[in-house]
Amino acid sequence: MTWHMGRRGDERNGISRLLGFGLALIGFSAVPASSRPGMTERACDRAVFEGDGFVVCRYAHRADRLRLLRRDKDRHPGSMAELEAALGAEASQVRFAVNAGMYHPDYSPVGLYIANGRIERPLERGDGAGNFYLRPNGVFWIDGDGQPHVHDTETFAAGGFHPYWATQSGPLLLDAGALHPAISENGPSRTLRNAVGIADGQALFVISEGSVSFGRLARFLRDRLGCRDALYLDGTVSSLWAPELGRKDRRADLGTFLVVLRR
Repeated sequence: MTWHMGRRGDERNGISRLLGFGLALIGFSAVPASSRPGMTERACDRAVFEGDGFVVCRYAHRADRLRLLRRDKDRHPGSMAELEAALGAEASQVRFAVNAGMYHPDYSPVGLYIANGRIERPLERGDGAGNFYLRPNGVFWIDGDGQPHVHDTETFAAGGFHPYWATQSGPLLLDAGALHPAISENGPSRTLRNAVGIADGQALFVISEGSVSFGRLARFLRDRLGCRDALYLDGTVSSLWAPELGRKDRRADLGTFLVVLRR
């Protein structure tokens, strides 16, 4: 069960750019994968930042397509294995999948959820306890052309945007390069975490390989990957399916999924 209204402690104590997708990834030189002889550009790769391991997966709208899915009335899918089964023939086109944000005990999304241009859950602008409500929170969304965006919730509410896919979460880790005001550089709250950031028009999805602080995750996105805006997705339940890495996490209590497929 993953209920995030105050379950985990919050951190309230107060450049290098990604060149292509290869900068500082383990075993790779700092040049774009597409320019390395004999190598193709992978969707996901591993990196180390300040001693902590991460997996980084890239969504590029010209090469990929993105979908959001959530549990149906029969509570499926609830795991990456069930997601693969639900996708059917499309499963062979999956580049990667991650959990798409926070959800209630009944597995319904916390906050805005838009799928195929249809609002299934409204934008949440109220107050509450826990990471989701650590203001500013924000929205990751995809427009009709497939371009990815991250905006804080109030900017999104006032912006007149027209998302085709969207998920709301919190806190907003980076806003125009600035760390969230309640997040310290490397605070004491440590757990598995995942997030999404925007760099050079691409969405970079990051999942830690162990317990990390909010601050280190945010600085990895900013200082290593070159993201200016980034949104926290979730903590302990963070899960990844990355076929190229031979990885399919086994949690069976997930509520929402973000899937990136080949065009």
